[in-house]
Amino acid sequence: MAESTVEPMAESGTETMAEPARIKLLIVDDLPENLLALSKIIEQDDRIVFQARSGEAALALLLDHEFALAILDVMMPGMDGFELAELMRGTERTRTIPIVFVSAAGKELNHAFKGYETGAVDFLYKPLDIAAVQSKVNVFVAMRRQQDEMTRQVAALEKSQRELQAMKDELRYALQLRDDFMSMVAHELRTPLNTLLLETQLRSMHLDRGNTEAFAPDMLRRMVARDGRQIKSMIRLIHDMVDVSRIRSGKLSIRATEFDLSTLLQQVVSDLEPQADVAGCRMSLEASESLCGRWDDFRVEQIIINLLTNALRYGARKPVEVSLTTEPGHAVVTVRDHGGGIAVEDQQRIFAPFERVGTNTVREGLGMGLYIARQLAEAHGGTLEVVSTGGNGAAFVLRLPLEVA
Repeated sequence: MAESTVEPMAESGTETMAEPARIKLLIVDDLPENLLALSKIIEQDDRIVFQARSGEAALALLLDHEFALAILDVMMPGMDGFELAELMRGTERTRTIPIVFVSAAGKELNHAFKGYETGAVDFLYKPLDIAAVQSKVNVFVAMRRQQDEMTRQVAALEKSQRELQAMKDELRYALQLRDDFMSMVAHELRTPLNTLLLETQLRSMHLDRGNTEAFAPDMLRRMVARDGRQIKSMIRLIHDMVDVSRIRSGKLSIRATEFDLSTLLQQVVSDLEPQADVAGCRMSLEASESLCGRWDDFRVEQIIINLLTNALRYGARKPVEVSLTTEPGHAVVTVRDHGGGIAVEDQQRIFAPFERVGTNTVREGLGMGLYIARQLAEAHGGTLEVVSTGGNGAAFVLRLPLEVA
């Protein structure tokens, strides 16, 4: 018996993205002249005809391709058409492929009955009626195109449903964030406002009673200092809200100027000394050498203040250390506390907006400080990361691209 061959036919032109995929057809016959004749009858530009000269060769093709129709010769040496059809019907991948049998034997042998028993959709006798063959094949090609289009539409619908569900989830999350945000803003504003209100009522009472001693210079200075702290707290809250809005709308701007990062750190640490005293923490700075570069000094100061405020809040009244070093291409500022540390599962969450780690003793702020700090670092082309193991404090590491003048 001649060697089985596999040869795709009708490869006229290259498929493009705009053209529909060509339909694949399989014809199986042990005689090359029969394969050639049948291929010439059914080939068209919108399809590819694969040939197999044995059942084994056909099975190999069936494993690699998805066919819209298989035309099988009944009488072949080795595995005949009926046996091939039974194997196809017993395999999940090929079970639904329509099968058309072709036979040169007379109708009196009743091959058609056996063919339909094995799952054939049609049975043709030689010599073939060319018009009938073409018409039947065209029907199956059209059916496959409709099936492919339905599959495409179903996939598109499922994708749209997933996108819609994702949008719903995102909207639900945004609404929850909004509600949580408004609740936190109300809570954070209520404290300084209530303090100011009580102070005002107390002063009014002193004025009504003519108690001028309550407004002695030293008392008045303490009043002004308390008022200033409450007002600064509200201003800081409003600034954070504005920054978050700018970040989310893509309107956050960086105005780079040349300045000494070491000097900036010394100033920030000095300014926060009173806050450190209230928190019971001792701050130290290791930045002996000047380090000049081009950054936005206001935004870098904002990052450092957020990191230090966070360290003082969660530092458990233990020392807070600030250091300035360099590594290739970057200035590195590290703010380290010795508090309870941050669990691994929380180390990325804390950089999300409105997220707060919180402890049994600390639960304050809007949870925007670290989010804003990281966004400002990235706006400079830098990074902000945290290194922490439970119970051993946390180190926030700010890296800024180094452009020394």
